Amino acid sequence: MLQIFKYTIACCTLVLSAVSPLTAQKTEKITIPGSKQQFTMALIPGGSFDMGSPADQAGRGTNEGAHRVQLDSFWIGTHEVTFDEFFHFQFIEFDSDTAAATGFKADAIARPSPPYYDFTYGRGKAGGFPATTMTQQSALRYCRWLSDKTGDFYRLPTEAEWEYACKAGQNTAYSWGDDPAKAAEYAWFYDNSSGSYQKTGTKKPNPWGLYDMHGNVMEWCLDFYTDDYFQRLDTASVNPVIFPTKKHSRTMKGGCFEDEVVALRSAARKKSDPKWQARDPQIPKSKWWNPESPFAGFRIVRDQRRLTKAERDAFFDKAIKD
Repeated sequence: MLQIFKYTIACCTLVLSAVSPLTAQKTEKITIPGSKQQFTMALIPGGSFDMGSPADQAGRGTNEGAHRVQLDSFWIGTHEVTFDEFFHFQFIEFDSDTAAATGFKADAIARPSPPYYDFTYGRGKAGGFPATTMTQQSALRYCRWLSDKTGDFYRLPTEAEWEYACKAGQNTAYSWGDDPAKAAEYAWFYDNSSGSYQKTGTKKPNPWGLYDMHGNVMEWCLDFYTDDYFQRLDTASVNPVIFPTKKHSRTMKGGCFEDEVVALRSAARKKSDPKWQARDPQIPKSKWWNPESPFAGFRIVRDQRRLTKAERDAFFDKAIKD
């Protein structure tokens, strides 16, 4: 039986108004040790918010009844993880023993298997494109590698954290309001993407300075997907997360370049599909790649706590299920 775990982060909590977004979030630029590759994290102050949206309101769909959730502070990537960043994990020639943490050995890391053809279908990799076509496991293993290399605790956002960061203090369908006509200013989706994801950060950010929370590629969350998620929150509405007990399925958020604008809503959620590996000839299917998901990407969270290596390993062993 699945369980919801309260995920506690030791830090102060700020109660936010649902209509008064914070601005000018504190940011920090991180360089991957041993490389020139950088990414930016934004500090999201903890608070309470209405997760989900009223069922059948403004065409937002069902199974999204708003539920009050409280979260502690966390850091989140201002951009989706790019292939340029992921390459340092994927290819050992891009990695090295140089690390901020002690005991890191590049040759001891399990690397993604080589794709047997270009799963992106030529949509672009180097130069700022979001990392796509990988399983949630692959995204989590990237987080594990980055944690071991830096000594910090990087992970995927929980479903609640992702939605909280996306809404950015707003209680509307999208972070910019309820008007879908403004979507093209903030998102790549069916109407303007020409059938492909685009380089990250080329549209307007949300009020908390986060880019591509709507559209471009949908993003992996930490949680196992359940239809009764909000009913489960009745017993755990503080830092909730549903850890998996098996491989399928996981929650994805944000919509993508293939979607109509309604799928880009902050509260929208999608269930990952085993069919995304249908063209994978391996038995068992790859833990790294989803050949049929050029629309699936991820962004990372950095936990406020600095866990030991043993504590981080215990977390990833719980989160990653083959």
